[in-house]
Amino acid sequence: MNKQQSGFTLIELVMVIVILGILAATALPKFVNLSADARDAALKGVAGSISSGNSINYGARSINSAKGVAVTDCSSGATLLEGGLPAGYVITAAAVAAGVTNSACVLTPSTAGALANTTFTVTGIL
Repeated sequence: MNKQQSGFTLIELVMVIVILGILAATALPKFVNLSADARDAALKGVAGSISSGNSINYGARSINSAKGVAVTDCSSGATLLEGGLPAGYVITAAAVAAGVTNSACVLTPSTAGALANTTFTVTGIL
């Protein structure tokens, strides 16, 4: 009654664990910095939303002055977003002349990733 047993030897199991440990050690540094990348992407997303909202506002207000809101400074960009500027972001105040396109404004997050701030553009309109 000789039955042949099958399975993995202890050495094979240890080698698999060692290989998995090496793979985990090389992949871990990539995932550690993902939170900073996510903060940077959110910062750029908010800046893009303000620029996009300003373009829509400028078009609507150009057609009918009763529509949209007047944009006279960079901080007016916060009123162009649904619900206003998200918590954790500050817009540096700077005047924007009416009709001037591509006025650069600075958006700064309270918790910075790799980017300390980013710029977005607004077009002034009365």
